[in-house]
Amino acid sequence: MVQLLILFSIYTVIFLTGMFMMKSGLYALSGHRLQQWLLRFTSTPLQGFFTGMVVTALLQSSSAVMVITVGLVSTGYLTFRQSIGVILGSNIGSTITTEIITLDVGDSVIPMLFIGAALVCFGYYRPAYGTGMIVVGLASLFFAMKGFGQLAKPLSSYPIVDEWLQKTNLSPLSGIMIGVILTAIIHSSAATIGIAMGFLNEHILTLPAGIAILLGANIGTCITGLLASVGSAYEAKLTAYTHLWFNVVGVILFSFFIDPLASVAAKLNPSPDVQLAHVSVLFNVICSVAALPFVRWIESAILFFHGKRP
Repeated sequence: MVQLLILFSIYTVIFLTGMFMMKSGLYALSGHRLQQWLLRFTSTPLQGFFTGMVVTALLQSSSAVMVITVGLVSTGYLTFRQSIGVILGSNIGSTITTEIITLDVGDSVIPMLFIGAALVCFGYYRPAYGTGMIVVGLASLFFAMKGFGQLAKPLSSYPIVDEWLQKTNLSPLSGIMIGVILTAIIHSSAATIGIAMGFLNEHILTLPAGIAILLGANIGTCITGLLASVGSAYEAKLTAYTHLWFNVVGVILFSFFIDPLASVAAKLNPSPDVQLAHVSVLFNVICSVAALPFVRWIESAILFFHGKRP
């Protein structure tokens, strides 16, 4: 049991390292342009929405975009209202990662690692270095995903893990709480969803249970923005609160429709991991697009609940 948990931890670290390398590679290719886009193309909620979506898709991390956004709001470069559009867009942009990790690259992981490492060696040439980091990061993600799948059955044979899996399959609330806690600990909703995919592909978790974990992960990912806002200006705190409340409300509403979502996803693709990735896209697109016309009302609600400027 201890050996399996150590292996599981190692694969989780590899996954998180892959995410970090991809983010570093993409940032190396873009320089400071991503931050400049956030400053330049957020004058309206619609612009902020599309900018947040694109920047998050490029950085492969909604948490990173939230940290940048909170920082820009704290320094006065962005207003609280401008940040709301970015939040809505970043939730959609984050779904790119979950779609990527479902790709089946077969035995291409090792060649990807060698090619990426060779490109990284040309560190003095930024495009080569950035591309190499992205390739190595992707290979790490695929390697970790394969590891999660291989460990799913051995782990499920232990009574304590089997009991947890049974509770998760029977209770959506348990799945949501697991998603919240695990994501808050490892600071990556993509990693949490990737772990769930490993158990889904082995048919140890049901799709509704995987969806519940996914919903919880969307709440857990807000912890990074909340931590970034500690000690920040008043409007920066409001930005972090908005991210949290938006995801909490969305999860509460969708928790009543887990089974219908599972039915729809099952018709879209036969692979359980791809089904879960598609649900992530559906959830975030529906929530963000539905909320976009009501940015002014969202701003008023947050100000009402959290008080006006001291």
